Amino acid sequence: MSHRKLDSLDKKIIELILKDARIPFLEVARECNVSGAAIHQRIQKLTNLGILKGSQYVVDAEKIGYETCAYIGLFLKDPERFDEVIEALRKIPEVVECHYTTGGFDMFIKIYAYNNHHLLTVIHDKLQPLGLSRSETIISFHEAFNRPVSLLDIPGEEDDEEG
Repeated sequence: MSHRKLDSLDKKIIELILKDARIPFLEVARECNVSGAAIHQRIQKLTNLGILKGSQYVVDAEKIGYETCAYIGLFLKDPERFDEVIEALRKIPEVVECHYTTGGFDMFIKIYAYNNHHLLTVIHDKLQPLGLSRSETIISFHEAFNRPVSLLDIPGEEDDEEG
């Protein structure tokens, strides 16, 4: 995977919009001491490079009735069906994340369910038919924190000039 080095302006812009995705570009420009057009161009560049991936509202799953959050390690009977299983998982609305992993699991997913009974139904009726040899479920009691990736220690273009 390739990565891009960010300069100090890129980092400052990203820090500001991570704190508040709805911050006006002109406010970002004032904070960064550059023009609004410069901010617009930088955000467009960061988006085109795939560093910024849109913006979205975050819904509190528990407040809309999803009381159970679970992480499930999946073991496939036939690991060659990865792509097929991924596409099937995309169609299950309760599955909100899916990761390829190292270690014992073939895949690791995150699910929101209304309650434990609903979770059991999802596992039995929606996951097992995908060709699982077995699964391991971990239920989360409470999300202690969730934050975006830190920009503090990543090397930037300025670091290359110093070295």
